[in-house]
Amino acid sequence: MFIAFEGLDGSGGTTQISMFEAALAADGRAVCRTREPSDGPVGRLIREQLAGGAVGDAVFGMLFAADRRDHLDRTVLPARARGEVVLTDRYFLSSLAYQSLALGLNRVWAYNAEFPAADAVVMLDLEPGECLRRVEARGGVRDRFETLEQLERISRAYEAAIARCAARGDRIVRIDASGSADQVHQRVRGAVWPSL
Repeated sequence: MFIAFEGLDGSGGTTQISMFEAALAADGRAVCRTREPSDGPVGRLIREQLAGGAVGDAVFGMLFAADRRDHLDRTVLPARARGEVVLTDRYFLSSLAYQSLALGLNRVWAYNAEFPAADAVVMLDLEPGECLRRVEARGGVRDRFETLEQLERISRAYEAAIARCAARGDRIVRIDASGSADQVHQRVRGAVWPSL
């Protein structure tokens, strides 16, 4: 299977993908864990720009699509061919939500139309204010999307993206991301594990 973990910054995606990966490994399953932006050359460029580079918002949609093509070819598709469960921290839905703020949903959809849907998308639902509290608590440098106003805008954009993806038949599993990491993990596991 190919499973994407999605949600606002601070919703717990990295924590939940780590916990799910550990559960799969403990069950003896071969796992490929990855992320977007990827660790490939285009992904590294995106990370630099998110941290304060000079690339404008309109360019990000194209960069993310280029990174996704490279990520699929280098990592995701080979791992699936080997029979591994592929877990990605962000995928198609993130582009639709984040890049549509500057480019509009239709344009970002067109950039990504050729890419396969994940077998399941775990959408971690958490209020923007709580996401921001978590981001602030972890410290470090924030990127351009980690303000309350931006998180609220992205939350609305996610809803539009989810509706569009659901209409084409994507499997999106909505998970309440409030509570402890263990509580959220049990919700994720209960929703996704039976289909593995």
